[in-house]
This record gives sequence, C-alpha cells and structure tokens, in this order.
Amino acid sequence: MEFTHADETFFIESDDQPRQPCIDARAAAKMIARQRQDVIGSELSRQAADDYLDDILKHMQTMEACTPQSPLSACREIQWYMRPYLIDFLVEAHAAFCLLPDTLFLTVNLLDRYCSRRVVYKHHYQLVGCAALLIAAKYGDKKDRVPQISELANMCCGLYDAGMFTQMEMHVLNTLEWTIGHPTVDFFSQLLVAYEHDDKEVDCMSSYLSEIALYHRDFVSVKPSTMARASLAVARAVLGRPEAVDRELDHDESTVAELISEYLEQPSPTLARKYSNPSAYRVSHRLAEFVAARAAAIAQAQRAAVPPSPPAEILSKESNIYSTPHKPHGPNPYEGYLTPPITPDGVNFGNVPKDSYPMPRCPVTPTPQQHHASGGWWMSPYRSTFTWWPPYMVPRSSVLTLWGWAQRATWTAIDEPIPDMDLAEAAHRHRVYSLGFNLAIGMHQRAYTFPRRYGI
Repeated sequence: MEFTHADETFFIESDDQPRQPCIDARAAAKMIARQRQDVIGSELSRQAADDYLDDILKHMQTMEACTPQSPLSACREIQWYMRPYLIDFLVEAHAAFCLLPDTLFLTVNLLDRYCSRRVVYKHHYQLVGCAALLIAAKYGDKKDRVPQISELANMCCGLYDAGMFTQMEMHVLNTLEWTIGHPTVDFFSQLLVAYEHDDKEVDCMSSYLSEIALYHRDFVSVKPSTMARASLAVARAVLGRPEAVDRELDHDESTVAELISEYLEQPSPTLARKYSNPSAYRVSHRLAEFVAARAAAIAQAQRAAVPPSPPAEILSKESNIYSTPHKPHGPNPYEGYLTPPITPDGVNFGNVPKDSYPMPRCPVTPTPQQHHASGGWWMSPYRSTFTWWPPYMVPRSSVLTLWGWAQRATWTAIDEPIPDMDLAEAAHRHRVYSLGFNLAIGMHQRAYTFPRRYGI
C-alpha cells in the first residue's frame, strides 16, 4: 500500500517481513559454532557443579569460620559510628561502577579482615575501603568494569594521591597473605534461591536486608550462611510469601532474623534509593509499607490490651473542718474543735489530706506539759502570764481538785464556825465559799458534758 504526495514522497505500509542482512557462509558457521559452544559449556558447568557442589560447600564452610569477630578492636582512632559513613560511600561507588552484588560483600569482608589485623588511622579509613573495593572488583568483575585509580581519587575529592591507592592495595594484599576469596552472603543466597525456587523479588529483598546488616555492629561476626538464610526468611515474611518447608531455622538463624527485623525501621537513605528503582522491584518501598503496617498493628494491639483507666475520685473540700483524733481506734469526725493534748502535726489530719482543709481561724494551742494552779487562774508553760482557760479547755483533774477544795471549805464554814467571829464576817465568808463551790460545780459539769455533746 502506497501513499503518494505531490512532492513525490510517499509512505509504504507492508506486511512483509524485514529483510535479513546478508551473511556469508563463513560468518554463519562461526555463529552456529559459538552457540554450540555456549550450550556445551553450560552443560559442563552444570555437571561440574553437581559433581563438586558438596566439596565446594565444605570448603566455603571452612573458610567462613575465619570471619572476623571484632574488626575495630585494634583501631583506637576508628569508632563504630564512622562505619555507616564508609559503607554509604562504598554503596554509591559500587552502584556507580555497576559492579556485581557479590563484589560489595567481598569489599566489606576485605575491609574487616584488614582492620582486624592492622592499626588503621582515621584519615586512612576511606583509603582502605577504596583499596578493598579495587581488589574485590579485580577479583570478581569484568575487566571493563574495574574502577580506575583516577576515578577513585576523584570520588575521594582529591584527598589521596594516585600512588597512595597502589601502595594501600599492596599493603592489604600482603596483610591478608593474598587470600582474597571468601564466601559471601550473596553466594549462599543464590544457592538457597535456586534450591527453594524463590522468585527474583524475594532475591532482591534478601539482598536489600543483607546490605542493611552491613551498617550495624551486631552483624559483623555473623557467618555468611547464617545471614543468607535469615535474610531470606525475613524477606519472605515481608513480601507475604510462604516459608520453606524443607527445614526450620536453628537458634542462631532465628536470633539473626530477629535482629534484622529490629533494624528495618530506619535504613540508610543511600541504600533505600539504590533499591527504589524498577529493576530492583522497588523493594525499599515494599519494606517501608511493611514497617508502617507493623507499627500500626502493634499500636492497635496495645490499645486493645490495656483497659481504660477509671476516672479518679476527687475529694470534696469540706469547709470549717476542725478535727483532732482523740480516740486512737475510733472514727475521726470532720467537725469539732481542736482538743489537747493531741494536735495535728502529721501529713494527714482526720483522714483528710493536708491540703484539702482550710487553715483554722485561731492558732492551735500546743499540749501543755505541766499545769500550775493558782486559785481559778491557770498558768501555761508556753506563756509567761497567767491565762484564764475556757471551761472545756481545763483538765478534768484540775476541775475535780477545785471542786473538792471549794466543797470542803464551804462545809467547814457552815458546820464549824470559827470562834470570835461576828455574824457579818461569817455571812460574808459563807457567800464567798458558796460562790466558789457553785463555780466549781459549773466547771465540773461543763468539762463532762462538752465531750459527750461533741463526740470526743
């Protein structure tokens, strides 16, 4: 089908297959031979892997026993808070050069092994990391992806010269006695993913969790095989995939899985950005959603488990409360008067908090220790003058004494008249003694009726 225009240009729509480029017989034979070699090589590799897999695993398990326990114990200038900054730098450099995942884990392993044997100063810590990255890239990656020394120097902002990278590289190799190869987490993860038939998303989530563990001190001494199995178990739980049915996690793997789940809330922003692209299945976003859902579920469970607390009972403030506990085992009233000898000097007064009643309108009289009688006047030991006490404040023993004295004097004046005393003086003395007797009787009655009236 042709569409012709006035300027003699036209479009052609055709259902015919595009023409193949012309290939001579010699080039075609080479292409077929190369494809055949790839098939034969894959088959031989599979057979060799099946034959030597057990021996390879035994060798890897022997080598992973050499995992450093505390790499920064000999480095006094380097603290653990510096490690996340160096790991961030290595993650960015690893992603910039498009290196293999196994290269990053081997880089950190070389770094930890070197720091466990040598004293590294603070200003050389980044240089050791760059040398470890350079060695790991040469060991496992393709030649065209190995970073150049000039590129590493530019990434370090010119902090180190080109000769320093070469010198540090040789020093690391000599310290490790040229033992570069070491089992990594990625190696065991690939074996487990292929054996348990997990998909690519689970593999990416497992790699993300394993790289999160590189930042923290708790995972430095963990074996790569244990870390691989624990990270795969946590990755399946995050993505909602079923667990492997062949075997359960042992004690060490369960402990590492719990530690991984504790460090999921705040991953490194650099690492989260690396795993947020579509090629990594955006596993960082999936992990953030899982952490948010888990936090909401925990908060809801805590609210449901704790019952609401009942409202607090507020004691109403009583007005004009003047109560003194007089009986030790009886109820304390809220009304009455302060009665010596007990005065409220404690925290609680009458089962009422100290701050819940107003201050009395008159000061509280302290308990007198001794009473000195002088007729009808009573001298307080706390005052220098004589004071007349109200009837309800006079001790009962004193009232009885006054009453007995007045009664005896009165009956003496009436029944036993004194000789040589005229009638007017006898009548006057009789009136005085009668007045004292009546006064004593009145005070005696008040002292006994007042406590009964007010419940004291």
